[in-house]
Amino acid sequence: MALRQITNTILMIRPIQFRMNEETAVNNYFQEELNLKNEEINKKAQQEFDDFVAKLRFVGVNVIVEDDDKEGNTPDSVFPNNWVSFHENGDVALYPMFAENRRRERREEVLIRLEKEGFDINNVIDYSEAEEEDFFLEGTGSILMDRQNERAYCALSARADEQLFIEFCEDFEYTPIVFTANQTVNGERLPIYHTNVMMCLAEEFCVICLDTIDDKKERKNVLKHLKATNKEIIAITEDQMHHFAGNMLQVLGADDKKYLVMSADAHQSLTSDQVKKIERHSKILSSDLGTIETCGGGSARCMMAEVFLPKK
Repeated sequence: MALRQITNTILMIRPIQFRMNEETAVNNYFQEELNLKNEEINKKAQQEFDDFVAKLRFVGVNVIVEDDDKEGNTPDSVFPNNWVSFHENGDVALYPMFAENRRRERREEVLIRLEKEGFDINNVIDYSEAEEEDFFLEGTGSILMDRQNERAYCALSARADEQLFIEFCEDFEYTPIVFTANQTVNGERLPIYHTNVMMCLAEEFCVICLDTIDDKKERKNVLKHLKATNKEIIAITEDQMHHFAGNMLQVLGADDKKYLVMSADAHQSLTSDQVKKIERHSKILSSDLGTIETCGGGSARCMMAEVFLPKK
């Protein structure tokens, strides 16, 4: 049976204590302070979250919403794709997280909820012990899986360790494609914290900020793999990446219609030519995520953990 690249079922975690996470800001250069009280920031984030979920459900995406845990003090829980991934063979992977307060996001009740929703979990592969030795690999933030072609892309950073990524690829039988992606911060080229900020893999195309891959050999290698798997390459600029135009996810709605999901800011940053290229394959679904993007330094893709698990 052919493997699926996209799914119509998404897990999302509704925030309870969203704010700017000081522990992640050390190497997430997308995060910015908002001159608002934390309660106000959380309220705005909840409104953005609820509107986003409503838009996804309106087009027929099956969104499973689980509330964050009140006790956890987990400001980034709205980004579950970093701590868990769900696979077609019933495997679940749990990942080691860079920020200590993000480690509390890994909650067994989330997996129990999916089983209650009728999904089969056969095996949990837990990489989180690597935290004890300061090695990290933050889920589908760090790893972009081309599930159909059994390849995985990873931009190395403080949150994406090469050896752990290779181990993941061996366990899940992916060909690893490793590179470094940089952004300019105060005149310096520094690693981008997550691969999925500069790159989005859809079924037929790839939205990618090639300008971030400074090493020409690495860039050539990434392009070689994308071309070998017949992906149309839609290049974005570094400026567009800063509007989260790389942080998108293709999903299935009603009647198997494909949607490329992104934030309103990402959508507005695209040129008419880029929009045309995307719309040849997918409708665009965008939603205002301004507060979440500013304080959290992540966008639409980070908020959605795709569920590929088999049904019971």
